[in-house]
Amino acid sequence: MKRGRATRGRETSKTGRAGVKTDRARVATLRRATAAAASALAACLALAAPAWGGPGSAAPSAGGAALDQVAIATSAGLLVTGLLLWLGLRHRSGRSRALERAAEFASRLTGMPGFVALPAAISTISLQAAALGLYWDISLHIDNGRDPGPLANPSHYFILLGLLGVFAAGWLAMVLPKGRPSPAAVRLAGDWWAPLGGILLAACGSFALLGFPLDDISHRLFGQDVTLWGPTHLMMLGGAAMSLVAMLVLFTEGRLALRSASAAEPPPVRAGRVRLTAERLRRIRLIFTSGGLLIGLSIFQGEFDFGVPQFNQLFQPALIALAAGWALLCARLIGGRGASFAAVGLYLLVRGALSAIVGGVFGETLPHFPLYLAEAAAVELAALAVGTRRPYRLALVAGLSIGTVGTVAEYGWSHVWMPLPWPAAVFPEVLVVGVVGGVAGAIVGAFTASGVRLDPRNVAAPRPLALVVAAALAVGGLFAYLGSTTAPRNARVLGTIEQTTAGPTREGYLTVRVVPASLVKDPNWFNVTSWQGRTHLRLTRLVQVAPGIWRSERPVPLSGHWKSMIRFHQGRTLAAVPVYLPADRAIPAPEVPASGRFDRAFVPDRQVLQRERKRDVPGWLWGTAGAIVLMLSSLLLAALAGGLVRLSRAELQRVQKSGASAKPVTPTATTVSR
Repeated sequence: MKRGRATRGRETSKTGRAGVKTDRARVATLRRATAAAASALAACLALAAPAWGGPGSAAPSAGGAALDQVAIATSAGLLVTGLLLWLGLRHRSGRSRALERAAEFASRLTGMPGFVALPAAISTISLQAAALGLYWDISLHIDNGRDPGPLANPSHYFILLGLLGVFAAGWLAMVLPKGRPSPAAVRLAGDWWAPLGGILLAACGSFALLGFPLDDISHRLFGQDVTLWGPTHLMMLGGAAMSLVAMLVLFTEGRLALRSASAAEPPPVRAGRVRLTAERLRRIRLIFTSGGLLIGLSIFQGEFDFGVPQFNQLFQPALIALAAGWALLCARLIGGRGASFAAVGLYLLVRGALSAIVGGVFGETLPHFPLYLAEAAAVELAALAVGTRRPYRLALVAGLSIGTVGTVAEYGWSHVWMPLPWPAAVFPEVLVVGVVGGVAGAIVGAFTASGVRLDPRNVAAPRPLALVVAAALAVGGLFAYLGSTTAPRNARVLGTIEQTTAGPTREGYLTVRVVPASLVKDPNWFNVTSWQGRTHLRLTRLVQVAPGIWRSERPVPLSGHWKSMIRFHQGRTLAAVPVYLPADRAIPAPEVPASGRFDRAFVPDRQVLQRERKRDVPGWLWGTAGAIVLMLSSLLLAALAGGLVRLSRAELQRVQKSGASAKPVTPTATTVSR
């Protein structure tokens, strides 16, 4: 018997030692995997340092940022990365409960699993900070021009910390769960299963952060691109916007985790007389996340919102319809009746607050925004008419309604509050691009919502995938067509200035004769744009006083830091004539004086608005840089689409293995079609 006890003791000892070795091996594996992920972020932040680390100077650089504070900026980035790495490693190895306690606290407040609740709170705050920083940054550049140094622009801190917060939220979602959090989770190493939504959220944050170093490289190669639609700027905007899709996936995984655990429903929460059950709270979260997606998709309209677009005006109705179709149909399908209006309500609340802060509190140029109310009504009526059981049929009807009814409403709104109203002459084209954008956006919205509703027939099957690809190609083709603009040949302006104010605040009325006189006919806009004068943007309309002769409605700035130019857009023609441009030693560029009389040719619009761009860069280098950004963007979108497919398939496979009957994740799966 003693021998038996000894044998069992030795076996137990061996088993214990084996278990310890296994645990150590797992910890080592986790360390290596975590270190690899953190190293990638560290490299991203280290490369980003030049883009946001540099002292102010009297002559702001027209190329890359100054390098003398790179070491400090890099150290700060590595410190943040190290903190995230340290927290994640200690949590995964069980040596710290700090993250666990924070997640448990967030879970108690929200009723969601901790791996969803804590990252959701962080990403929500981070995206709000990034949005404030974005609109503030745009207004600062419109009013003041280039930064004296990246660290001298306070809005940059909001943007950088906001995007870093998005990545941190995804990273924490990846490291928080113990065990497999959902059927769609991805095994990273050993027993480390990361939520799919967390991986996608971290990918969106990384993609956006990668825009910082690439932006600085772009400035060094091509000069500063003073436009919101610079390729690297679009990476930052796109990563932030697409993080809302990742959040929809993460919320769905949280619901699946609660179902798998058979957890008891949290008690209802009362907000006044309203009784909010856990199911209703989940629905509200999904609706508001769709509202956040509408906010994110609308940021691409920023240049039109402020009144200095450098692209075809038809982009604006196309982008509005695309955003409405995607976000509002998604909200309606996952949130039920009235969800589209709720999403628009959140959008109007946030955008109204941003405009009040930027234009009122900060005193910068005011950002405007579309209403989306008619588009929400179009989606709701379409759902009542055709139901929601066939989401792509609804997408076609809702998209057509958005492109027609919604576009007509936005046409009217553009004449009420937008800086550059849509002229009646282009109304037929506005409807065409609105329909293309609305239908394409609605198809993607149906695809997104079907993934969140765990409906593989409408996500993973060949037909919906083909529809999404077709929608993407249609939007890409439309944007490629609209992006091609020209300047008129052998066209000139003979200008006369009638001075009203002399000295450092010189202003005057501008009268111009256009040669040939027939050039300007039903223009999208024909005005004097004055910006970067250390105060608000000024758009001064040119009024026709005789055939081929136009006069400014009011005096225009002609001195100091102001840059005043005649801007002309008609059809695919987008051109400008400089009236007054100050000398810029950093480019270098000479002064274009505001002479009493001048004779100047029309040139491409960007040649005046983007003086900082280098003119001697070979075309193949531009093409290569654009192809790299396009490839990275396509990979992110493909990852999000693949994530929605995996999410819908994973739950179906779990149900099939367990032999249980499938239950809807949201009430919409059974009640929305009523």
